Amino acid sequence: MELRRTEEQRDFAVLVIGAGASGLGAAIRLGQAGIGDLAVLEKAGELGGTWRDNTYPGCACDVPSALYSYSFAPNPEWTRAFAGQAEIRAYLRETAARFGVTEKIRYGVEVTRAQWNERDARWELETSQGPYSTRVLVAGTGPWHEPLIPDLPGLGGFPGEVFHSARWNHGYDLTGQRVAVIGSGASAVQFVPEIVPRVGRLHLFQRTAQWVLPKPDHPVPGVERLLLRRFPALQRALRRAEYGAMETLGFGFRHPWLLRQVQKIGLAHLRLTVRDPALRAALTPDYTLGCKRLLMSNTYYRALTKSTVDVHPTAVRAIEGNRVLGADGSAAEVDAIIFGTGFHILDMPVSARVFDAEGRSLDDHWKGSPQAFAGTTVAGFPNLYLLLGPSLGTGHSSAFMILEAQLKHTVAAVTRTLRADRTSLAVRPEVQEAFNAEVQAALPGTVYQSGGCSSYYTDVNGRNSFSWPFSTGRLRSRVGSFDEADYEITAS
Repeated sequence: MELRRTEEQRDFAVLVIGAGASGLGAAIRLGQAGIGDLAVLEKAGELGGTWRDNTYPGCACDVPSALYSYSFAPNPEWTRAFAGQAEIRAYLRETAARFGVTEKIRYGVEVTRAQWNERDARWELETSQGPYSTRVLVAGTGPWHEPLIPDLPGLGGFPGEVFHSARWNHGYDLTGQRVAVIGSGASAVQFVPEIVPRVGRLHLFQRTAQWVLPKPDHPVPGVERLLLRRFPALQRALRRAEYGAMETLGFGFRHPWLLRQVQKIGLAHLRLTVRDPALRAALTPDYTLGCKRLLMSNTYYRALTKSTVDVHPTAVRAIEGNRVLGADGSAAEVDAIIFGTGFHILDMPVSARVFDAEGRSLDDHWKGSPQAFAGTTVAGFPNLYLLLGPSLGTGHSSAFMILEAQLKHTVAAVTRTLRADRTSLAVRPEVQEAFNAEVQAALPGTVYQSGGCSSYYTDVNGRNSFSWPFSTGRLRSRVGSFDEADYEITAS
């Protein structure tokens, strides 16, 4: 039976942290399972997660739109094959409203600490708006959340403008400015072509050349959207087709020799766009495609050929006054620095804020190498569910697919906890250990491990704590299934 919530209520059956795609999906699915005594705690003033925070020019999805959405809430209105940031955020907002989740979100509530109280079998939370407690805690904070800014000597003394792509300063006029872009990953590949026409000069500091494939993006004609709206079966067929295409590519991630054939497309794309041999050499990767995150763009290489762009194929050593110093001895005088250096992926801030009954945090347990069972539950942390957790990342498919597999597992576990006279469920340590051993044993055969690169998939201990080494079909089956035998169950 659904309990009536009031703004004063501080104790819930389920609390979800974060109102991004993960947290909203969890709230929707748990609500559909009949769990109404639930709230979503969101530290910002609006929902959207990474699609709220990343508003840089050119921000868009690198997975086809039909796949980058909840399977239970298909969207026939995507205007591009690869949707832009504003459209994705609008989709999340509309979906939350349609499923009645918006009213469950409490904005401006940042969770600073959550600890398991073994005696009362509850999670006790400290937040920016006072204490909360809950039987079940779902962390939908995601890995693409907290910007990673390198600790560069002299950065604090830089006299110009400095910001990260995920905290874009739209109030700063780039027109005619000398700009250093540090980092050449997924965000930079999207925003660099957008700002090149406006800046006076752009210096791109590229530590590692990236594989950039042509992006099969195009506007979706109105008549196609009409057909998808009228005939839902067509939309399901489109989603299946796009899933199949991405999964074919995914086969190559487990058989790297195939990706070495695919990377010929990337080399041809580079050769046709960049005529200057020296620049082309600087932009040519020396590792197998897929070892780092797969990037797609039809405009990035072209932007780098402009006369107002200098590519520095080097890491940044330091900042000295208004000069950015490269490790290769190069330097650039600039008015602004924009970081395209990604996020705290494997050292997620939430892991320093969640504590077991003895007061040890997830960080204390993990010691730099995140581990969970099915990327979702952690031994020693009863009734805690991590969404988009460790060892579930794929280099080719949609985060929504991973999320929905986890939600199937999570909803099954949570409903049995709340309805079957049980106090708590905690994954058995030996089950978690066996799962992670299986994943680690399979990783060396994948391009993530054998591709010859250094990537954010690898943690501080040199262990790949990010990637899933099997097919997405196996992920959906393995992660999506819930078996009580995997858990230690405490009865009420």
